[in-house]
Amino acid sequence: EVQLQASGGGLVQAGGSLTLSCAASDFALGGYGIAWFRQAPGKEREAIMCIHTTGGPLYYADSVKGRFTISRDNDKNTVTLQMNSLKPEDTAVYYCAARRYTCSSYYSAMRYRGKGTLVTVSS
Repeated sequence: EVQLQASGGGLVQAGGSLTLSCAASDFALGGYGIAWFRQAPGKEREAIMCIHTTGGPLYYADSVKGRFTISRDNDKNTVTLQMNSLKPEDTAVYYCAARRYTCSSYYSAMRYRGKGTLVTVSS
């Protein structure tokens, strides 16, 4: 079974930083656009940003511009979401998902969708 797992969540104070990782167990992430989504309590899941196979980032959420960055390490088969200047409104379960060759902001369009990791930002 193909596994895609997000990790690195936790509790952090507002203004702090967290680094989330997305790893795959049975396929190479290098041929996939990898997107991060999040779902806050009582809200719909939203797309945050994506990284193309070429390494170029694509922002979907204006609220994270200037604070979040995305990168990939094909040798380690991981994608990293660096989150800085965190705010309480960033509290959510964060998911990574993979789509062959390209990015998408639609969670349902992603080929592989992993289990999430909880990020809690205290004020």
